[in-house]
Amino acid sequence: MTDDAGPLVVGKKAKEAREVVLKWLSDNGLLEKTETIDMNIATADRSGGVIEPLPKMQWFIGVNKDFKIEKSKIKGVKSGQSVTLKKLMQQAVKNGQIEILPDRFKKIYFNWIDNLRDWNISRQIWYGHRVPVWYKGVNQDSLLTQSAFHGSKKEKETNIRVEINDPNEDGWIQDTDTLDTWFSSALWTFSTLGWPGETKDLKIFHPTQVMAPGYEILFFWVARMILMSTFLLGEIPFKTVYLHGIVRDSQGNKFSKSMGNGIDPLEIIDQYGADALRMALVVGVGPGNDSKFDIMKVKGYRNFANKIWNASKFVAMNTKDYNFGKKPKLSVKQKKHLSELKKVSKEVTKLMDSFKFYIAAETIYHYFWHVFCDKIIEESKSELANEKEKAATQYVLLEILLTSLKILHPFMPFITEEIYQQLPLKREQKILMVEEWPN
Repeated sequence: MTDDAGPLVVGKKAKEAREVVLKWLSDNGLLEKTETIDMNIATADRSGGVIEPLPKMQWFIGVNKDFKIEKSKIKGVKSGQSVTLKKLMQQAVKNGQIEILPDRFKKIYFNWIDNLRDWNISRQIWYGHRVPVWYKGVNQDSLLTQSAFHGSKKEKETNIRVEINDPNEDGWIQDTDTLDTWFSSALWTFSTLGWPGETKDLKIFHPTQVMAPGYEILFFWVARMILMSTFLLGEIPFKTVYLHGIVRDSQGNKFSKSMGNGIDPLEIIDQYGADALRMALVVGVGPGNDSKFDIMKVKGYRNFANKIWNASKFVAMNTKDYNFGKKPKLSVKQKKHLSELKKVSKEVTKLMDSFKFYIAAETIYHYFWHVFCDKIIEESKSELANEKEKAATQYVLLEILLTSLKILHPFMPFITEEIYQQLPLKREQKILMVEEWPN
């Protein structure tokens, strides 16, 4: 209870204050009666403790306050122009410098930013960056409630400082509050590159190309990274925001420790492989959409991984004696196979460039299993037995397998890398991850 509550209960917690007030009413003959009433009381789901509103002094950033931006690379905002933090967050997306995918989340973004109030940045917890506020000569709580905010301007300047560095003078005490987690992490895109120094990394890698968070932190983190970067550097932090959805349980509930409905990805990987889990989480899941986790889907892509392994083993066994010195003459059918491969590769590349990873993964899956394995490999078995056709068939098998491994690699990196290292290829010693993408 604050000073305004009066000397009878000041400094007491709400539960204690109730008892004191009840006794005071009784002692002064003002209590008519008492009775027991059942009430709905908010309690913490983990501890069971009663949740009480507790008004406290907090630190805020004025998002609607005008200031002059020193330097700006933001379209529509000139260096030296008077702006607000809100306008910077609006303009960076409105002018197209930052693209939000899927597009429907732009409306959500602007709904938040257009109605944004001053941003509370302080927390009363032990861990985090301390708020850069310093007090002198008085108790912190007393200063916050009285001197600093009710005194004259001169008194405020004398008793309180807002600055990053320790005043390094006797009598100054730092605020015990810590900064909101999002406030600190909003510096991520440039603080990791050496800012505030003018580093080579900062020059090369900022702004970043793609940020891929969950849609639920579009406001909490994405908007605040935009705020910090535009304010402190005068430029956007990233060019594209690709929002993914939430993976839920089979009933559509969020995974929760208290509910016990979560899965351990390490156990899934031990059983079915990391690549199978990756594919199961990509195929059929569009950006910004939630998905229900299905172990049968993981099992299905484990079978696909086995298919890739066995098909690759077949190709490797039947191309050991292939002569890389001269390209063989191909039949019309074989040229058609390579032409189809080129179309698939081009389509997958186009889909990935447009962030349609879920369709790209499904496209290569169907091509590899139903065209390469079911059709081309089956046809090749008789052709490999014919010495005249063998070299051309080997060439086609290696070409299709190698290209397929490349376009599969972003989705199933472990098995494709392992297979690539074992293929009888004429090449410099490389890893698949740094191979050139199919042209």
